[in-house]
Amino acid sequence: MKRLGFGLMRLPLHDATDQKSIDYGCLNQMVDLYMAKGFTYYDTGYPYHMGMSEIAFREAVVKRYPRECFTITDKMPLMNITEAEQYPEIFAEQLERCGVDYFDYYFLHALGQRNYTAVQDMDGFGFISEMKSKGKIRHIGFSYHDNADFLDKVLTEHPEVELVQLQINYADWDDIGIQSRKCYDVCCKHGKQVVVMEPLKGGILAQLTQEAEELLKNNRPNMSVASWGIRFAASLKNVMVVLSGMSDMEQMRDNLECMEQFEPLKKDEQMLLKDVNTILKKETAVPCTGCRYCVDGCPKNIIIPEVFAIYNDFQRHGVRGGAMMRYMDLISVSGKPKDCIECKRCERSCPQHLPIAEYLKQVKEVVGFLE
Repeated sequence: MKRLGFGLMRLPLHDATDQKSIDYGCLNQMVDLYMAKGFTYYDTGYPYHMGMSEIAFREAVVKRYPRECFTITDKMPLMNITEAEQYPEIFAEQLERCGVDYFDYYFLHALGQRNYTAVQDMDGFGFISEMKSKGKIRHIGFSYHDNADFLDKVLTEHPEVELVQLQINYADWDDIGIQSRKCYDVCCKHGKQVVVMEPLKGGILAQLTQEAEELLKNNRPNMSVASWGIRFAASLKNVMVVLSGMSDMEQMRDNLECMEQFEPLKKDEQMLLKDVNTILKKETAVPCTGCRYCVDGCPKNIIIPEVFAIYNDFQRHGVRGGAMMRYMDLISVSGKPKDCIECKRCERSCPQHLPIAEYLKQVKEVVGFLE
């Protein structure tokens, strides 16, 4: 299997403010090119695009290609589960949404310390193992956003797991909070294959500052900035596939060009990325990946990832780049950072464990004059 996976989390939209407004014309073209180049791995999730990602996969892939031509990964939304009876109900709904009889890969979604005890009590691992024994799942695993020590505990207690989906990118590789390298090493220790998510850190590594971009362009003038992030993750020996949440044909073509004839990073290129990372750490104000897990529970309807993305852009480029206009457009249809009541529901949902309430205070201080 080729190592580039199509992550169906950031699909092309007709309306950027409406996550359900999927542009099927563009999506079909992207799928056709992806398949024509011999790539087969798709990844979706129950909450992606407010429930429409699984349906989009059915319409763009299942209805248009034979089942043996692709693989599909879906996930049990642990954030929605309060009782064990929901497991089979949601699983059946996902099969119907996706239009398939079985999943090639199926993960417990965003497993970590905050929900592990509940998953154990409701026998979440037992459920996916049972579905595997019945032929409804081919391979089982979980996605993970927690520390390496706890990952070691989970894999020790559940050797039946075959894969782990981890956030891995060169910016987070040695990050003391995300612990990408340490988590990867734990998977290697237990003999588990890794599926990589966020190789571009929510798009941050696709749009570098001028100083960082020049370092990469001087080394490989014909290679895109984004391709460096994909190659970094795909160069790791224990990685089965690297997911990319592609949103348009330009991104699809760029990723395919990089991965069709994949060339692992050389030692000098790895050192170059360390230099780039040093620059990034100086200039990224909020390390948000844009996963949107924080959005649904916000009582003030603050679209937190978009706020942080605009804030980072504003911090890097000031009034240039349209940050001010995008901020005004955003707060005209959603809550403002100053509306935050510090209930911290967002922080409990954040896979990155970011102090979101404190960051929102910083945003308010810097761009509050626009409100």
